[in-house]
Amino acid sequence: MHQTICSIRVIVLWAAGLGAAVQFSKLSLFLPELELLYPNAGITLGLLVSIISLNGALFGLIAGALAARVGLRQLLIFGLVLGATVSLVQSYQLSLQVFLLSRVLEGMSHLAIVVSAPTLIALNSSDRYRSVAMTLWGTFFGVAFAMTGWFGLTLVESRGLSTLFLVHGSIMGSLVLIVVYAIPDNLLATPSTENDRHFLLPTNFIASHKRAWTSPFIAAPAAGWLFYTITFVALLTILPGMMEPEDRAFTVAALPLASILSSLTIGILLLRYMTAISVLVIGFSAAILCAVSLFWFPSEPRLYIALFSAFGLVQGASFASIPQLNEKGTDQALANGALAQAGNLGNLCGTPILLGIFLVGGVSAMITVVVMCYVFAINVHSVLAKRRETTV
Repeated sequence: MHQTICSIRVIVLWAAGLGAAVQFSKLSLFLPELELLYPNAGITLGLLVSIISLNGALFGLIAGALAARVGLRQLLIFGLVLGATVSLVQSYQLSLQVFLLSRVLEGMSHLAIVVSAPTLIALNSSDRYRSVAMTLWGTFFGVAFAMTGWFGLTLVESRGLSTLFLVHGSIMGSLVLIVVYAIPDNLLATPSTENDRHFLLPTNFIASHKRAWTSPFIAAPAAGWLFYTITFVALLTILPGMMEPEDRAFTVAALPLASILSSLTIGILLLRYMTAISVLVIGFSAAILCAVSLFWFPSEPRLYIALFSAFGLVQGASFASIPQLNEKGTDQALANGALAQAGNLGNLCGTPILLGIFLVGGVSAMITVVVMCYVFAINVHSVLAKRRETTV
């Protein structure tokens, strides 16, 4: 009975993650419709999508530290309420300036959810099933994009972009009620201290960053995640243009699905027999082999699918490594905050950097940089593993 209740809670929290990921997909998949709404927006349209990543890059770790003080459930509810409100307001045809401001607020909502929900999943999972639960969480971004593509495109074609915002806001609002009922109110809120009352001071911000990024336990998942996120969205953007026209439609749809499938099958199987960090290294090593093969076969769709299957191992194992390396809920919240910060920084910088390298140096230059990212990721994990051995 207890395991069933915990499983329901994990599904509810994963659904909250889907709602957070749709905050990206509801715009990034509908840029032509946004251009019709804001015909003179220019490069601001790109900012409408990326502003959420900017918030996470700047304040991800702060959100993790804040979770340890206000409580994970409270932070999650705040994120869902704010997200629902913003999306419902966006369903009205706002001016470009007001819409941009709403995206800043939506970035706060997104950050609150992606820091609190995975930490709550880890705390609500038994030791036996925690890696499986965290691997499931690692699929939330890809699943949300796939669902938005499947259902959102038809909805927007028939009812318009405003209806998509309305539906998203309504779902987020419904999740608030479900979370209030399903998630207990006694998880990860540290007692108030004199230091907590001064939490918003810049010195405490600096202290939180120093504690997280100097710890080989808290920083490890985020360190590898940075190199992964630099390439993931960028390759989704660049690779379609390298494909043969007849392969493009199928392969573009298959790439995120390949990462999800490998994460939920091979990833879960490997996590039963080895540590999450070991699975991470296997994923990055497989990605190197696939990326190097692109030097000789740059338009081979099966290599693209294999590469994104390797990404699936990295996705699931990165989130699974957080509770494996950090027993305390407060440390897990900080680790999730650091992961959000690194991931958003990678998403923000990766596409323009790799696209620029691709345009200047061609396929070989871009693939070289991609391979270097994965080599750096493996080396960083090796260094941090040695530090953990000397720390224990």
